[in-house]
Amino acid sequence: MSEARQAPSSPFEAEEARLVALLEPTVEAHHLFLEGVSIKVAGAHRTLHVVVDLPEEETGGVSLDVIADISRELSAVLDQNRDGGVFASNQAYDLEVSSPGVSRPLTEPRHWRRARGHVVKVNVIQGENVTGRLVEVADDGVTVVPDLPAPKGVKPKQGEPVRLGFDQIRSGKVEVEFTRVEAVPDAAFENFESDTDTDADAEEA
Repeated sequence: MSEARQAPSSPFEAEEARLVALLEPTVEAHHLFLEGVSIKVAGAHRTLHVVVDLPEEETGGVSLDVIADISRELSAVLDQNRDGGVFASNQAYDLEVSSPGVSRPLTEPRHWRRARGHVVKVNVIQGENVTGRLVEVADDGVTVVPDLPAPKGVKPKQGEPVRLGFDQIRSGKVEVEFTRVEAVPDAAFENFESDTDTDADAEEA
């Protein structure tokens, strides 16, 4: 699996990097991808937020049962390594483990691959923004089939595929769809679950 992404310019960057190295083997043992680790502080309260996701070649979402299982295992790993120099202090953490829903921003190529088959809104650096179904993701960009404008109540027709390089894309996100599932190609939604984030809180780490 590829390296987990870290939030830039975090005041806890070094500590978060050590935690990624510590927790990643447990996450990968569940055939999941460690999307990121972040530390949030509110007064004397610290929260360690761990985000896990399915590999990019899989569809669907991480189940609540898996989130609960991995939360317990990660909590145990943290307890076993509290005195191993991983933590910058002996201050206790609350551990939160979650899986991103499809509504998350599309910031990495793997995010775009996980969104294949869905309607996406692409903000383009130069040119018109594009909204349409994501049909292909390559190493250097994506292909989107846009919906042409249509009167209310009339099913829109599809336009010509639009090819966008990642260097042309400012940002992207998955759009919420109200179209009936049967109106969408089966392959696009095979085994896909709700776009609501799943999360579970473990006991204090």
